[in-house]
Amino acid sequence: MADTTNSAPPAVHPGLVMLALAMGGFAIGTTEFAAMSLVPYFAPALGIDAPTAGHVISAYALGVVVGAPIVAVLAARMPRRTLLILLMAMFALGNGLSALAPTYGWMLLFRFLSGLPHGAYFGVAALVAAGLVPPNRRAQAVARVMAGLTIATVIGVPAANGLGQLIGWRWGFAIVAVLALITALLVWKFAPHDRPAAGASPLRELGALGRRQVWLTLGTGAIGFGGLFAVYTYVASTMLEVTHVSGEMVPLVLGIFGVGLTIGNLGAAWLADRALMPTAAGMLLWSAVALALFPLTAGNIWSLSANIFLIGLGGGVGVVLQTRLMDVAGDAQTLAAALHHSAFNFANALGPWLGGLAIAAGYGWTSTGPVGSLLAFGGLAILGIAVWDEKASRRRALAC
Repeated sequence: MADTTNSAPPAVHPGLVMLALAMGGFAIGTTEFAAMSLVPYFAPALGIDAPTAGHVISAYALGVVVGAPIVAVLAARMPRRTLLILLMAMFALGNGLSALAPTYGWMLLFRFLSGLPHGAYFGVAALVAAGLVPPNRRAQAVARVMAGLTIATVIGVPAANGLGQLIGWRWGFAIVAVLALITALLVWKFAPHDRPAAGASPLRELGALGRRQVWLTLGTGAIGFGGLFAVYTYVASTMLEVTHVSGEMVPLVLGIFGVGLTIGNLGAAWLADRALMPTAAGMLLWSAVALALFPLTAGNIWSLSANIFLIGLGGGVGVVLQTRLMDVAGDAQTLAAALHHSAFNFANALGPWLGGLAIAAGYGWTSTGPVGSLLAFGGLAILGIAVWDEKASRRRALAC
């Protein structure tokens, strides 16, 4: 169930709180996805090729994977409002440094540092949002926070990509630092003042690691969502090298992806509040099919745009799995919520890595589609194990 320990007082306006939290999602979404779309521009500037530039994306994702559990555990006794402000300040610093990176090595380090606050921010923000609404609207509350990230793919990413083409790729990271500082101010202004839950401690948070369903849910996201990143990371390069369109078309297609992601996010949340696990399975199956179609559509800008929209819709599985973790994490909500974003950024590292291997092996830019489809099917298989395990646990409990 949702963590309502830190329920907001009557004076708090939920809409303004969610707007403030969503602004952070907008900043994070802009840098996470824009970095992928800026690969064709910062790669030559740093003296590397596109597959090597994918390691920059992976460095950020690794920062999320590492940072989320560490921050969640060490900050177990910290008020959530204070933690959110500090995380956004750290995020601003990391992206500001990324904009100044002089070499590939420094860029790897600064992207890793930028990723450290990501998972904990989204995890804590999701718990704050869920605590403002009734339990049967949790997924939709989380979706409103995540809408900042999905809207970033419609507005922020194309804008950052456009800036990268017009005045230099460094501005794509600099603008994110400004957005993060604005978020810190909004959270300070609107987020509810709270105190840590009674008995909160690093040890209690670590209790999430002993729950099988937590690990299965995390594994579903870590593998299943990797398919989307496998394609998205190299979609700009695919458009330039395979579809043979001008660079001006790239932001438009990225915006189409963002529209799909936003619709998928909100639609999946509405369905998840009614049938959570079937929605998760349906979204993963959808992704597997859409990703498999990518090589067949990449030769034409119209078919490619339609396919990218369909791939974006499948991204709604993130909200579903975030809500699922609230049900299975017990009293270790913060760590589980943060680990969700570690899992998804493990996917963000795995997808580009496997996609890059396929490209480097000579299978072509469109080989990322089949790679992504296999990853989505892998996530679906893990979800199936989770359902089987939960039913088996219930049968054992009844037998006792």
